[in-house]
Amino acid sequence: MATDELAAAPVPAPASPAGGDQSAAFSFSIWPPTQRTRDAVVRRLVETLAGDTILCKRYGAVPAADAEPAARAIEAEAFDAAAATGGAAASVEEGIEALQFYSKEVSRRLLDFVKSCAAEAKAEPPSEEAPAAAEGETA
Repeated sequence: MATDELAAAPVPAPASPAGGDQSAAFSFSIWPPTQRTRDAVVRRLVETLAGDTILCKRYGAVPAADAEPAARAIEAEAFDAAAATGGAAASVEEGIEALQFYSKEVSRRLLDFVKSCAAEAKAEPPSEEAPAAAEGETA
């Protein structure tokens, strides 16, 4: 994902023949992430939620139809939280802090989501087939 930010970074202007200040010609912004980067985060979340991952083995995989909307919601909520906290980063350091906060929020929200899905799955009553099978054994 870091390559997405680098690929989207503006290309520095050629050096002026007069030997002017080259630092003003190059601009680097790490926050906010580009839409391309945000989409890459969503794709990775979908893979994590629905794929063969450690999270899925521990908490259960999310059906593919549910993984995409859940991933979009997780990413959007994390982005909004980071934007509210970090706002418009005035310096590269502030941008890095905002990006770190965003990353931690994505991870925290992902873990909260899979834990809640696992808890819901455990709390669901047994399917109707289970009581019917039990009745057949006692009759």
